[in-house]
This record gives sequence, structure tokens and C-alpha cells, in this order.
Amino acid sequence: MQLAKVIGRLVATQKYKGLEGIKLLIIQPLDKFQNPVGEPAVAADGTALAGPGDIVFFVESREAAQALPEKFVPVDHAITGIVDEVDVG
Repeated sequence: MQLAKVIGRLVATQKYKGLEGIKLLIIQPLDKFQNPVGEPAVAADGTALAGPGDIVFFVESREAAQALPEKFVPVDHAITGIVDEVDVG
């Protein structure tokens, strides 16, 4: 799992059948100090609750395809939780 900040939404006029009703959000991966790392990515929202400005954690690859209600849909990233607080000791 990795941290990311939701920086936007993606609107698709057509989606794969198993992704209907799933929000697609643009995320910016973060390091443990919440600094941007790498390029933004599109992630399917497995929580159905995330929105712009939220800090979330996400999974990639095969784990992303299994994190949604419909298993094995064609996604590379999926949001699996919303972060309440980050405490770096």
C-alpha cells in the first residue's frame, strides 16, 4: 500500500462493464512526509467515499483488480482506504 492525495476526478462517458458505478479519481502518490513522488495516476475508488483533497492509500497491479466489488476488472490502481491522520515519528 502507498499513500496518495486525491487531486481530481475523471469523467468517462464509457466504462468497462465491471466498472460501472465506480468513481475514477486522479491521485498523486506521496512519500511518508506527504511530498509528491512520481507522476499522478488514475485510480478506481474502492471505498466509494474518497474525494478531492483526501489522503488515501492505494494498491497497484493485480491487487488493484481484486480491490473492487467486481473482481479482475482492468485497473492498475485502486483506492482501498481513506487516511484519517499521518504521524511520522
